[in-house]
Amino acid sequence: MITVKCFASIEEQIGKHNLKFDYENTTVSKIIDLIEQRHAISLESVMIAVNEEYASLDTMVKPGDIIALIPPVSGG
Repeated sequence: MITVKCFASIEEQIGKHNLKFDYENTTVSKIIDLIEQRHAISLESVMIAVNEEYASLDTMVKPGDIIALIPPVSGG
């Protein structure tokens, strides 16, 4: 099971903090595509971390991995 942790505005849009996906080996891109399709949202500008290290869309993930989706933030 691959866990996706959603933060801030992403969590608000989806309505959940954690999502689970049952894939053996796949890419972050595939998981992002599934989330966008299932929840009708755009994750174009999010930062991605896999197992607490920044990652790219082509990063491979496997069962037990944790993907974090971090939306852009602003402050003043």
